[in-house]
Amino acid sequence: MSQSKPKLLIVEDDEGLQAQLKWAYDDFDVVIAGNREAAVAALRAEMPAVVTLDLGLPPDPDGTTEGFAVLDAIMALKPDTKVVVASGHGARESALQAIERGAYDFYQKPVDIDTLGLIVQRAHSLHQIEAENRRLAEKVGEDRRVLGSMVTAAPEMAKVARTIERVAPTSASVMLLGASGTGKELLARGLHEASGRGTGSFVAINCAAIPENLLESELFGHEKGAFTGAIKTTEGKIELADGGTLFLDEVGDIPLPLQVKLLRFLQERTIERIGGRKQIAVDTRIVCATHQDLEAMIGAGLFREDLFYRLAEIVVKIPTLAERPGDAVLLAKAFLQKFSAEMNPQVKGFAPDALAAVDGWHWPGNVRELENRVKRAVIMADGKLVAPEDLDLSDGDADENEMALNLKSAREQADRRMIRQALARSEGNISSAAKLLGISRPTLYDLLKQYDLQA
Repeated sequence: MSQSKPKLLIVEDDEGLQAQLKWAYDDFDVVIAGNREAAVAALRAEMPAVVTLDLGLPPDPDGTTEGFAVLDAIMALKPDTKVVVASGHGARESALQAIERGAYDFYQKPVDIDTLGLIVQRAHSLHQIEAENRRLAEKVGEDRRVLGSMVTAAPEMAKVARTIERVAPTSASVMLLGASGTGKELLARGLHEASGRGTGSFVAINCAAIPENLLESELFGHEKGAFTGAIKTTEGKIELADGGTLFLDEVGDIPLPLQVKLLRFLQERTIERIGGRKQIAVDTRIVCATHQDLEAMIGAGLFREDLFYRLAEIVVKIPTLAERPGDAVLLAKAFLQKFSAEMNPQVKGFAPDALAAVDGWHWPGNVRELENRVKRAVIMADGKLVAPEDLDLSDGDADENEMALNLKSAREQADRRMIRQALARSEGNISSAAKLLGISRPTLYDLLKQYDLQA
C-alpha cells in the first residue's frame, strides 16, 4: 500500500517527535533520519519530493550548523526537493538563511502537527506541478527546434528559418552571411533536408581550409596521371553531391582562376576533371556561406561580380548569438543535456548564477564558443549543477554596446531583451519570469501584449 504513497523524509533526532510525525502523516510513505549521514543516504535511496528538516541535529543539537549542512547537501544532490525547515534557534535569522540556501519554507518550533501538515501538503503539490512543468518544458524545447535540429526561441532566427524553409523546395542558389560560429553549416544542412534533395548527399567543404593548389582537385576531381601523385581517378565534391547539395563554406576564399571554373559549372551544369577531356553533367545544388564582405571584395577585384550574382540568388543574413535574446540559455541547456549523457551523467543542470552568466555574456565566438564552454563545464563540474566558475567566463571582457540616443526606443529594446531572457531562463513560466523581472504577473502579461511577444 505504501508503495503508491508519495515519499516524505523527516530529518529529526528527537525519537518522540519522530514517532509523532510518522503517525501524523498517514498520506505519505514516511522515512526517518536522525543525522546528516542517514538523511543523505535516505535522500539518495528514496528520492522524496518533500523533506522536513530540524536544524538542531547532532553533533550540534543546540545550534544550526549541522542542519544547514544537511540542507546544503539536499540542494546539491536534488535541488528540486521541497525542504521545510523547522528550528527554535534564532528563528528570524535562521529562516532568512534557510530560504537563501534553497529551503521551500520555514516553521518555528514548537511544532504544530496540523499546520506543518498543511505546509507539507502544499509543498508536495507544488513539487508535482513543477515536475509537470518541466515535462511540458521539455516538450516545448522540442517544439523550439526548427529545420530539424536547430534550437531557437528568438524571432530573429525564426525569421531566418522561415526564409530557408520557403526557398528550400526551389532550385535557387542560397548564400548564408554571418559571423563564424553562428550555425551556417547547420542551416545549410537544414535547407538540404527540407528540399527535394533530402535523400541525396550533403557534401560540405571549407574553401579556406584547403591550400589553393589542391582546392581545384577537391572541387572538380582529377583523372589518373593528371599530376604527380594522381594514382587513380578521383571524383570531386561537386560530383559527389550529384542529386544532392554542395555546401561551400568561406566561398570568399576561392582564388580568382578557380572562380571562373565554378562560374562555368553554374552556367552549364557540367564539369571537367583535372586532366580530363570529357564533360560530365552534374545535378548539384550550391549553397555557400561566408563571413566576408563579398561586395567590398568585388570592388577590390578579389571576387567576380558575375559569380556573386550566380551564388547569391537568395541571400540570408544570420544574426549573432548576442542578437538572439534567450537563445544562449536554450542552447546551453541543450548542449548540457547532450554532453552530460556522453561525458558526465551526474551533471543535471545549471546553477542559477551560472545561467545568469550564460545569459549576460556577449559570446564573441557565437554558438561554437557556447558549445565549447558548456562541454568544458560538464567535464569540470564537481556536483550535479554547473557553477559559474566551470564556464570560465570573465566579467572583465563584458560587451560594451553603444547606447541608443532615442531614450524611448532604448527602453523598449531593453524591455524586449530582458523579457525574452527572463522567459528563456524560466522556460516560458510566466510566474517565474515575472519574479525574475521583479514585476507582477499582470504587468508581465501587459508587457507581452504591448510588445507583441509570446511566452
